[in-house]
Amino acid sequence: MQHLTAPELHAWIQDATRVSPFLLDVREPWEFDTCHLESAVTIPMRTIPARLAELDEDAPIVCICHHGARSMQVANFLEQQGFTDVTNLTGGIHAWSQQVDPTVPTY
Repeated sequence: MQHLTAPELHAWIQDATRVSPFLLDVREPWEFDTCHLESAVTIPMRTIPARLAELDEDAPIVCICHHGARSMQVANFLEQQGFTDVTNLTGGIHAWSQQVDPTVPTY
């Protein structure tokens, strides 16, 4: 599994020469409603096994949660299921708010 920081993810999203990552937010719905990245898709961690078919095994996926622990578990699980390009956002949405976009609420 790969790891990247919030500023690294921001640079990736802004780079038109790179394939955009699928932003997989694994937090609970109330957390996602509190704050999220603009193009993120929410699939709560507990529902990932039942919803694997919704994910492209070959697409670059960046897993996101509050601080990076749940998303790291999901990234590991996805790799075990055969996904080939999975990255964990170190520090989660909280790091994004602190290091990239302070308008994103923290909780």
